[in-house]
Amino acid sequence: MSLALAVGLQALTGVAMLLIISLGLAVIFGMMRVINLAHGEFLMLGGYSAILAVRHGVNIWVAMLVVAPLVVGLLGALVERLVIRRLYGRMVDTMLATWGLSLALIGFVSMIFGNTVGGFSAPLGSVDVGGFYTSAYSLFLVFAAALMVGAVWLVLRRTPFGLLARGTMQNPEMASALGVATERVYAVTFAAGAALSGLAGGLIAPLSGVVPTMGTAYIAKAFITVITGGAAMLAGTLSASVLLGGVGVLATFLTTPVLGEVVLLAVAIILVRLLPHGITGRFFRRAL
Repeated sequence: MSLALAVGLQALTGVAMLLIISLGLAVIFGMMRVINLAHGEFLMLGGYSAILAVRHGVNIWVAMLVVAPLVVGLLGALVERLVIRRLYGRMVDTMLATWGLSLALIGFVSMIFGNTVGGFSAPLGSVDVGGFYTSAYSLFLVFAAALMVGAVWLVLRRTPFGLLARGTMQNPEMASALGVATERVYAVTFAAGAALSGLAGGLIAPLSGVVPTMGTAYIAKAFITVITGGAAMLAGTLSASVLLGGVGVLATFLTTPVLGEVVLLAVAIILVRLLPHGITGRFFRRAL
């Protein structure tokens, strides 16, 4: 029973991690149909922002929860203004531009920090769960993931900007004809997605460490999760995270971490083959 509880908590943490690293991409791709291949580097910059803030005496929680999303959100606003704004509706060009941005960010950060792993210790210590010790910070990530999803849902469902954003993404011509500043809506939405990615980078920095090339370890999982989820941004990302994260952790527990990653990818391929429109193309069609 204790072992089952420990494995269940690990599965819950795996789901939370997948959800955290995918949510920023879900906002940008799910709402704006912009394929941001620099998503992994936004995570990396969030991690480095938190590390630098901690080194300069900023409280660790402020560094992770405030500094990291703020820095990457501002960078996202700049990228949208200088690069992405000129490429809306040109998916291939957007992919090439963000891929180039990804390479540039990796090179720039490598010149400054070198190709070494940085980080800081996870706070909160450990807790005893039925005779098994687990990181209390891992449990905090579960709470953080739920809070992030809830915050995005509230903004999109219960605020005037959320209504404008959803209307603009569905029919930008009509929104513009009604007097909505669509360019501003796009800019804020992209910056918000980038800020969520920066927050994710700050949150995972104590667990994984930060290195200039860390984005490559996360971007594939994030894209798989978002695409498997389907058109409904939040419901799709959440359902795909639960399914893929749970399967990945269970497969890792029964076999090895490498085979666990293989099983996760195999399940994603099967889902895309059976549900070409994603999980929410078949279920939760009216969900956000």
